[in-house]
Amino acid sequence: MKEPGLSGDDMYTQAFKVLDILEKAGKPVHTNEISSALSISKSAVWKHINELRLLGYDITSSDEEGYLLNTKDLDYRPHIIYKHLKTKLIGRKMRFFDSIPSTIWYGKDLAEQGGIDEMNGLVIIAKEQTGGIGRMGRAWISPAGGIWITILLKPSIPIDHLFMLTLAASVSVARVLRKMFDIGALIKWPNDIIIGDKKVAGILLELGAEGQKVDYCLISIGIDANVKLETLNQSVRNTMTSISQEVDHNVDRAIVLASLLKEYENRYEMISQGEYDAVIREWKNFSSTIGRRVRIVTLRTQFEGEAIDIDPNGALVVKKDNGNIEHVIAGDCIHI
Repeated sequence: MKEPGLSGDDMYTQAFKVLDILEKAGKPVHTNEISSALSISKSAVWKHINELRLLGYDITSSDEEGYLLNTKDLDYRPHIIYKHLKTKLIGRKMRFFDSIPSTIWYGKDLAEQGGIDEMNGLVIIAKEQTGGIGRMGRAWISPAGGIWITILLKPSIPIDHLFMLTLAASVSVARVLRKMFDIGALIKWPNDIIIGDKKVAGILLELGAEGQKVDYCLISIGIDANVKLETLNQSVRNTMTSISQEVDHNVDRAIVLASLLKEYENRYEMISQGEYDAVIREWKNFSSTIGRRVRIVTLRTQFEGEAIDIDPNGALVVKKDNGNIEHVIAGDCIHI
């Protein structure tokens, strides 16, 4: 089932023109006025208004006065992100929320409705999450000021290489932080982006599959962009940082997100073409884990050793203190 309102560049371009009229007016604008200004039909105006509402804009209407834009704080919204977006697929369709329990759960609900082909590349964006999810079902604190997104994809990648989607996301975040802010961001296995010894971002991969057939993948990325660390619990605050904390000023999240989606699309295309080695090399170049002494904690055991590599399946290769080699697929990795 196709989600109502999902559409491409032309629809968004026209919808954002309607938004511009409403924003500049600062008061109700009648359908006839919008129709005349853009040389479109009244039904087209109605369609674009509904599209804007699906994109998270609060627009009220009345038969007498017309449409009124109630949304404030327009600096980090789809129409601004779209201005900076240079992708061909990822992010050309968006859903935006001021607050939502979890972007990944919303993505799951959409995917389970069907119509994945139409939603391929959709990015779900939240200004805050009230029930963010991290690895192994842990809570992911996602307050206002961060970048909290889920990318919905229908990849044509063998199921045993889907971990590459996570590697690509980690590399993309690290590259954006390095290129835009000259921050020495590194990747801590399996999916944390760190600055120094503090976490600034994390990645989560979920998928829907039957046997070897992958129906969809959800790539969630959370970045502490302008998160105010002083508002967080002390125990969490000691292990986290934010971009604004590192550069001593707030950053433009719309530009950061647009740049991130472009970086990710570049690597997604590489993976889709089977160029796995190039992405793995980038990941290794940014790794803070390889070459470090680590403690590995899994559901069944824990041990210490030296992280020496990642294997073709994305597992961390650890040389244990007894000399044995262990390939760790999932677990916590603690630098010691």
